[in-house]
Amino acid sequence: MQLQALLYSQGFGTRRVCAGLVEQGHVTLAGQPCTDPFTDVNPEGLAFTVQGTPWVYHAKAYLMLHKPAGTECSQKPSAWPSIYTLLPAPLRQRPNKGGVDGVQAIGRLDQDTTGLLLLSDDGQFIHRMASPKRHVPKVYEVGTRHPVDARQLERLLAGVQLEDDPRPVRAAACEATGERALRLTLTEGKYHQVKRMVAAVGNRVETLHRSRIGALDLPADLAPGQWRWMAQDEVTRASAISP
Repeated sequence: MQLQALLYSQGFGTRRVCAGLVEQGHVTLAGQPCTDPFTDVNPEGLAFTVQGTPWVYHAKAYLMLHKPAGTECSQKPSAWPSIYTLLPAPLRQRPNKGGVDGVQAIGRLDQDTTGLLLLSDDGQFIHRMASPKRHVPKVYEVGTRHPVDARQLERLLAGVQLEDDPRPVRAAACEATGERALRLTLTEGKYHQVKRMVAAVGNRVETLHRSRIGALDLPADLAPGQWRWMAQDEVTRASAISP
């Protein structure tokens, strides 16, 4: 692959911009500046720097993000900063044939909800993780206004009726983790689902945090606002959740 094409694939700008970065000496390979944009390189695992920023080639992007409170999962937020501003520009600009450029969040969390988000530019992976037919389990840690009792847990497991849904919506798993805390596992994603389900059993959500998606836990060392590349085994485990 030619160097300018590699930079373009990673989101460092148009082909002309990428060629200019190389010609102006802003790209280094193996610690040495390279000024020929047509240099052939083996992209697999290639480490390089662009304007002093280290980068490793990834054919497709698979990311974990610890969403902080006070952010929106939208490219065009209405009132709060976008989660996409937490990512470096190349990840927001990666070219995508026939789709929106850049990585996309797989599902959304409310602005006041924290926790694990997955992002990717792989359309098949996004569909596999987001499709309601695949019932990917998601685990939420819920802080409630009132004490949690056995009756509430039983109703959440049995199913509650939401205003806009013709059938009861039930939790796949539910347990109290404190006097005013519970862990809720859902396999479908509806608008404000956790908040509405908890309200339907006579309680109220005060804090909400997603700790797990499918086979993936939010890493303990990933602080709010931080992101990291997913390891290949994590991508494989996530993809293997459902057929």
